[in-house]
Amino acid sequence: MSKPVKVIDLFAGPGGLGEGFSACRPNGKQAFKIAISIEKEQSAHRTLQLRALFRQFEHKDVPEEYYAFLRGELGKHPEDELYKIPGLTDALKEATKEAQQLTLGEDNQKIYKNIREAIGSDECILIGGPPCQAYSLVGRSRNYGAKDKAYVATEDHRNFLYLEYLKIIGKFQPMVFVMENVKGMLSAKVDGKSIFESIRNDLQDPTKYSDEQPEPGREKHKYKIYSFVENSSDTDSYNDRPLDPHDFIIRMEDYGLPQARHRVILLGIREDIDSCAKFFPRLERADNKPTVEHAISDLPKLRSRLSKGKDSIEAWRSSITNIENSTLDHLFLDTLEELIPGNVHENFVHQLNMIKNSPESTGADKGLKKFQPFNQELSPELKSWFSDDRLGDYVLNHEARGHIKGDLHRYLYYSTFAKLENVSPNSGNLPKALWPSHKNFGSGKFADRFRVQLATTQGTTVTSHISKDGHYFIHYDPNQCRSLTVREAARIQTFPDNYYFVGNRTQQYVQVGNAVPPFLATKIATYVTSILSFYKSSP
Repeated sequence: MSKPVKVIDLFAGPGGLGEGFSACRPNGKQAFKIAISIEKEQSAHRTLQLRALFRQFEHKDVPEEYYAFLRGELGKHPEDELYKIPGLTDALKEATKEAQQLTLGEDNQKIYKNIREAIGSDECILIGGPPCQAYSLVGRSRNYGAKDKAYVATEDHRNFLYLEYLKIIGKFQPMVFVMENVKGMLSAKVDGKSIFESIRNDLQDPTKYSDEQPEPGREKHKYKIYSFVENSSDTDSYNDRPLDPHDFIIRMEDYGLPQARHRVILLGIREDIDSCAKFFPRLERADNKPTVEHAISDLPKLRSRLSKGKDSIEAWRSSITNIENSTLDHLFLDTLEELIPGNVHENFVHQLNMIKNSPESTGADKGLKKFQPFNQELSPELKSWFSDDRLGDYVLNHEARGHIKGDLHRYLYYSTFAKLENVSPNSGNLPKALWPSHKNFGSGKFADRFRVQLATTQGTTVTSHISKDGHYFIHYDPNQCRSLTVREAARIQTFPDNYYFVGNRTQQYVQVGNAVPPFLATKIATYVTSILSFYKSSP
């Protein structure tokens, strides 16, 4: 491709999918350029705009003031100070055009106008995923369990946000689109009809199912829908073997990511270039499977904070070690002995004693430095992806959250158990003396209320729930006795280390949990590049 293909990024979040496409540089040349990205949530938009500013420059030309911002050297309101720097004025204007805070379904006319201005008459591609809350298994359980009113799926606008995505396809006729969503959409239904099958059918003929027609100068086309991981047919005809819905699931641990994240991702190819698709194999699986420890063990060790009372290293250590001897001695009396290996009790007591050697720092939003190199087992590809020589050893968004005393004891016990048994225990393995004060905790419904991210395997799916309490994301190191930081979650999600998340810590967690892993996105982008390059070189 002679020049970068313009990209429309919808429901962009903090920009994970766009980051992967922006970073795609086969033969050292930029393959894609984000022309416009749309996100309605304010903190995610601010992150998106900041990253758009960074991308206005070649890496070597990024102004030093940007790195001063990342290091926390621009005062109490660093974002404001960064945006005031004269040398960044033109770049900021371009970044503001690129990253826009608008709402699909409400601001459509303005969005159409801005897309029109951003791409002109050029060919483009479309990426993004409509919000998934209404499709996720957890979201559906919450919806149908609501006590205040009966949940009516046909009245939930989130079930139909994909129609806004469909309208953009119909109007601007992208050569290719990439649509991501949660695995739960495969089993979601409205009025007894499969959401996934409805979406797949609609996407094949976008103008038929939306009230938007192609922009002047753009021809009306249909699309064929492909999987990134399964061939649709051994012949040239797509319809010889319809793909099963589960063929669209990408299991990210199979593609070199330190996370067992499973997502539905569809590849739509415009019918006039569809013949190219059959010449390309699907995404290549990776030989290496990085673990959580591989991904985050080089980051500075931190202790958690105390969420109640005055926090200090002394108060924190005292809160953990101050368990009455009678409680400590009888931790296992009311628990089935065979469920708890005997050496866990002994090691739990040992870990209590080792808290005196725990890290003293709770971290910092910016300006923290690390002193360990990347884990030797981390692949060179991921090391290069994460690192930025100009950032040096500085670590961003690496600040521990606060926990109550009871959760500190539970986190210590769970991480000790996981370290010894190489499995995250369930509630049945937790001594009753450490149970939280939920009357139904022992019912079996809360078996996975707490979960350790094991050092020796890929992490479980990082979701926006990490913003709530951290119970599903306990650090594997008992001596740190805490949940994962934003940066550790971002590493597992494969965001580069120079990717800064704006907002308070809760907002940062939500952004990371909702994002598409950029490292996977760049593999997808490379695949799309191959198809488009073949198309443009064909007679």
